Amino acid sequence: MHKSERLFQLVNILKSRRLATRACDLATRLNVSERTIYRDIQHLQSSGVPIEGEAGIGYLISDYDLPPMMFTMDELQALLLGSKMVSAWTDPDLAEKAQSAITKIEAVLPAQLKQQTTDQPYLVSGWSHNAEHQSFTYTLRQGIEQKRCVDLHYSDAKQALTSRTVEPLGLVYWGGKWTLVAYCQLRADYREFRLDRIQGATLLDEDFNLHDAKNLDHYVALIKAKYEDC
Repeated sequence: MHKSERLFQLVNILKSRRLATRACDLATRLNVSERTIYRDIQHLQSSGVPIEGEAGIGYLISDYDLPPMMFTMDELQALLLGSKMVSAWTDPDLAEKAQSAITKIEAVLPAQLKQQTTDQPYLVSGWSHNAEHQSFTYTLRQGIEQKRCVDLHYSDAKQALTSRTVEPLGLVYWGGKWTLVAYCQLRADYREFRLDRIQGATLLDEDFNLHDAKNLDHYVALIKAKYEDC
């Protein structure tokens, strides 16, 4: 690890802590010696970073506006890949924000890094997620965020068309398909709806409330318990 990257990580660690952190713990976290930590602390303090504390007690950083952090190549790959997935697989509003983030990241990259990000091994395809699907996703996201019911028109596995009112809880990507997790008022229980089978979605004026036995975390806990028992 280069010194500049280690200094950035050291500042980030200290800034994320509410209590003083000992040099030995910092050394373990960064895989360096305590002597190196002491030197790094002195270097940062001389550069104007407001680090308080002393050897044997620990170090703490006060409120401080840091300059933008430099990312490693792997971190850039992760950020760009995630942004491209959002751009290809979510609603138009989020897709626009993701594309804006991609443009900002690429605008500040040195030439050699731009080539590396262009050659990354992952391809995100949005072929099956057309404008119609994106509009459904936007409506569903509004319902989730505003806790408003949605009138859903859905084609099931047998291609039978149904219409039902649901309380949308979350959009979940299972590794193959996006699904809407919702509380179905007809069935009075959780149901999953594949986004590629949704034929229409209308946001209603009817609100709904969450509670301990009806929320996304509760649904996930039930799914985990189901598969752990198998």
